[in-house]
Amino acid sequence: MNTVNNPDYRAKVYELVKQIPAGKVMTYGQLAIILGEGYTARTIGYVMHAASTQSVPWQRVINSKGSCSTEKFTSPISLQQDLLQHEGIVFNEKGICNLNIYRWLPENLDIEEQPYLFGE
Repeated sequence: MNTVNNPDYRAKVYELVKQIPAGKVMTYGQLAIILGEGYTARTIGYVMHAASTQSVPWQRVINSKGSCSTEKFTSPISLQQDLLQHEGIVFNEKGICNLNIYRWLPENLDIEEQPYLFGE
């Protein structure tokens, strides 16, 4: 069964997130599209909320607006944005980064076969 509570399900998410280089981000929706059937932006968020901060760069997964969605889950509230800014990502006064600059895609991904990766 392919559910968020399945260790294999979570492992696939974490494996991809660990590839995101410092100074780059992916959105929950991008991850869901790349991982395929059974994955949604919501389930990616659920899995990332349970990620080990020592082994998974959880901060590099943000929402499709280019902002952080962890204000209800982290302490301090700005932790995710602070970590990303430390990696060189610039946010505007509304807490949004430019996904055209900071969005990352795996090199082996055929973008033409994944048209929704840029227009979630």
